[in-house]
Amino acid sequence: MSSKRGDREGTASEFRRLIETEGDAVGQNTRTVNQLSDYALERFDSYEELRGAAREIKEQAIEELPALIGEVDEAVEANGGEVHVAQTAADANRIVEEIMAEQDAQTLAKSKSMTTEEIEVNEHLESAGYDVIETDLGEYVIQLADEKPSHLIGPAMHKSPGEIAELFNREFGLTGEDALSENPQELTEFARQKVGERIREADVGMTGANFVVAETGTLMLVTNEGNARKTAVTPDTHIAVAGVEKLVPSLVDLQPFTELIARTGTGQDITSYVSLLTPRVDTPVPDFEADEFRDSDDRDFHLILLDNGRMGMREDEQLRETLYCIRCGACSNACSNFQAVGGHGFGGETYTGGIGTGWEAGVHGIESASEMNDLCTGCSRCEPKCPVDIDIPWINTVVRNRLNREVDADDFEYLVEGLHPDEETGGLDRQKWLFGNVETLAKIGSKTPRLANAVKNSGPGKRLLASVFGVDTDRTLPDLADETLREWYMNRGPQVVDPDRDVVLYPDLYTDYFDPERGKAAVRVLEALDVRVHIPAVAESGRAPLSQGMIETARSQAEFVYGTLVTHIDRGRDVVVIEPSDAAMFRDDYEKLLPEQSADRLAGHSYEICEFVYGLLENGREVDALSTAEGVSVAYHSHCQQRTLELAAYTEELLDRAGYDVRTSDVECCGMAGSFGYKEEYADVARAVGEHLRDDLGEVSGERIAASGTSCQTQLDLLYDRPVPHPVELLDPR
Repeated sequence: MSSKRGDREGTASEFRRLIETEGDAVGQNTRTVNQLSDYALERFDSYEELRGAAREIKEQAIEELPALIGEVDEAVEANGGEVHVAQTAADANRIVEEIMAEQDAQTLAKSKSMTTEEIEVNEHLESAGYDVIETDLGEYVIQLADEKPSHLIGPAMHKSPGEIAELFNREFGLTGEDALSENPQELTEFARQKVGERIREADVGMTGANFVVAETGTLMLVTNEGNARKTAVTPDTHIAVAGVEKLVPSLVDLQPFTELIARTGTGQDITSYVSLLTPRVDTPVPDFEADEFRDSDDRDFHLILLDNGRMGMREDEQLRETLYCIRCGACSNACSNFQAVGGHGFGGETYTGGIGTGWEAGVHGIESASEMNDLCTGCSRCEPKCPVDIDIPWINTVVRNRLNREVDADDFEYLVEGLHPDEETGGLDRQKWLFGNVETLAKIGSKTPRLANAVKNSGPGKRLLASVFGVDTDRTLPDLADETLREWYMNRGPQVVDPDRDVVLYPDLYTDYFDPERGKAAVRVLEALDVRVHIPAVAESGRAPLSQGMIETARSQAEFVYGTLVTHIDRGRDVVVIEPSDAAMFRDDYEKLLPEQSADRLAGHSYEICEFVYGLLENGREVDALSTAEGVSVAYHSHCQQRTLELAAYTEELLDRAGYDVRTSDVECCGMAGSFGYKEEYADVARAVGEHLRDDLGEVSGERIAASGTSCQTQLDLLYDRPVPHPVELLDPR
């Protein structure tokens, strides 16, 4: 079992630095774009239809990739260009350098391209004595600052206008009346002039490609500045570098992507420039020195298709989906943790954000994803925004699982032998072991809960949790209840004699062992509506181990849970779930862990508690049977996975019918995210996200606060220093 105490302290310190120095700019920019994207998609009726079409095109293209490479080779050659297939980054850089030498070129103007960032072409050419200039405004800023991009499409998103002005003034020696202000328009005009001069001077232009059409050799360039197409056609030599996954079969296949990429990535209906080039282009070559145009026959075009691990990803059943990514950056914009630390925190060697983990593991190796992977908490808010419907949380879980298996065991292993399932490696990180096995620990502690709580909360107990397991010293793990929910219900028994319906109330881990009061409230609400409740002895859903990348443990628990619950489903009983993350397991994640028929059956009979109660009211039950509070104001925060499942509206409507005046936070995620906020290295990130939630909710004096998720309740408890109930507790008729 592995300990990373020193690494954790260093990681925590770096996150604090990023939050302080880059957090404001990244947060403001990503949240603004995320809101614009929300608005654009709300007005776009064809979103899901085109999303499905885009996914289908990418699936087909990746399946037929070898044939498409051959097809585009023929098309480009017929157009007078040349295709080079580079197996590695080194191969790609060698090819670029050879082209530069053949053209007797010295300067290269380059448009924005994450693929060229991946191969580090700038560094390679500069070390060989060539002059490289970035022409995208954000990339130009980053090049001057000698930094790495912080976002897939907004490389300088972490910089404020004031910081950019300071950078330009310093780099170009601008002082006094010549110094630039932080006015964005002034900064843009200055950069445009500088970049334009360098494009005109360049011997070679280099672009990436958003898509490459196999049948015609056409490149699609999607930008908001227009510098990409200037770079492509101003010099007489054009080099395009694209990953092999950018290939699509035909021109008609571009349509759904054209409709989607701007709406999800920037919140625009369409970007300012969508350029379709079929090189060699017929445009005459401008000669600025002679003030004339040369014939287009002087043009030279090279398409470098990069493998660099992609064909291996294509054969990897779990990482293959990463290749469907169209690099829009929507997953980063929707991610609360990314909003807090940006891509310099949530990033690897090249790629950033949720989808970046898959790219890093695929093209740079699994270790390259290790520092960024845990920042994906599986909150799922990126999923609805992905224009190709990629299951980004699952990719991160798979990478986490593989990273777990890279760790060697240590001398601590004998202490916990037998407490982790045989499916998991003995070298599992101690912190992940603790939070992945919380059910086992809760079972042991619940035998003597007061003693367990006293030990956990004592000075030595906290120091042990911090030093051995990396639990943040400023966070207190929840206390075990004196009596579990199942013990309470076993002693009490059902209260409905002649029920209209029977249901199973799933005793999730937190409700059962730590907060049975919300479970009791759920029982009383259901009984008040003439529903008989059953609470079986059943395992934790697998959410805890899955969040730590312990996939086989989660699968084992899912099988046990299904085996228990299906006997009730067979008797006509639906499954009612209090904790949204467990509802997400039953409705979504189990499709990865169980046979399809089993997963579909449980999903079709599972309901989140407020969703189920709402259904009862819609079918004739009276809200007066519940606790009502006419005119009482409630500030409500919906759980992230509850939002993804589109269940939040049921809670809002239910509270409204009960007489509450409800206002709901707009924040994607509370930041606590299960165990994430308890971990030493991520506690400050969780706090930063939590502060944004507090800013969103504002002052709540005179209001009730309610939250659907365990983590949300915990975070809001700390933010407002008062108990925060589950919404079902507001409806409790006791």
